[in-house]
Amino acid sequence: MNEEFFNLNNLLFGIFPYVCLSIFFIGSWVRFDREQYGWTSASSQLLSTAGMRLSSNLFHIGVIGIFFGHLVGLLAPYAIWGTIGLSSLGKQSIAMYGGGFLGILCMIGGLMLMWRRLTNPRVRATSRTSDIFILAWVLITLGFGLATTFTTAHHAAEGSADTMMALAQWAKSIVLFSPKPELVANVETVFQLHLVFGMTLFLLFPFTRLVHVWSAPFGYLARSYQIVRTKRRLPAR
Repeated sequence: MNEEFFNLNNLLFGIFPYVCLSIFFIGSWVRFDREQYGWTSASSQLLSTAGMRLSSNLFHIGVIGIFFGHLVGLLAPYAIWGTIGLSSLGKQSIAMYGGGFLGILCMIGGLMLMWRRLTNPRVRATSRTSDIFILAWVLITLGFGLATTFTTAHHAAEGSADTMMALAQWAKSIVLFSPKPELVANVETVFQLHLVFGMTLFLLFPFTRLVHVWSAPFGYLARSYQIVRTKRRLPAR
């Protein structure tokens, strides 16, 4: 049983990250090369503006903050934290409170966007299955991320930052092409689920509207206006 677990652990945290990243980069390049007319956020704001600005801003502020928080928190060299006098427990506290706050913003905005997409007749009529699926996947991933804050709070109460350090070392090992899946073999299940769902987002990325992230913000400054048409009859306002 232990051998089977560690084989699965190696697959999920030693091989799967590279599968996701390969599809992320190659898939994005192929889609840009072959389907530039589909390279869009497919915004539905023209169809209905009700609640759009608040929900979209909350969601995007949260997502951007979480992304860069993970990027810096997991990959920045430990020497940087030492030079500013921040201990591993201090760094963990920033991740816990800052990440929790941004996660709540993102969750509120995301749930508002999901409700709008499912209940607004005009928006629902123009929504693709992939639009609903990827938003749901983001929300589930976010839910696991928020759940980790409670476990992290328990670690902090015990004066331990071991799990945070293990996750950071694992992330660095992936980026340096020297995977060490054993580093996350014994972390709590909620962290492992968050990692798997998060990595899968990179795998799904090229096949959804998320590709517009590559164009933001600079690509939008110089692009031409888009004329968006659909063959489906839209409900009356």
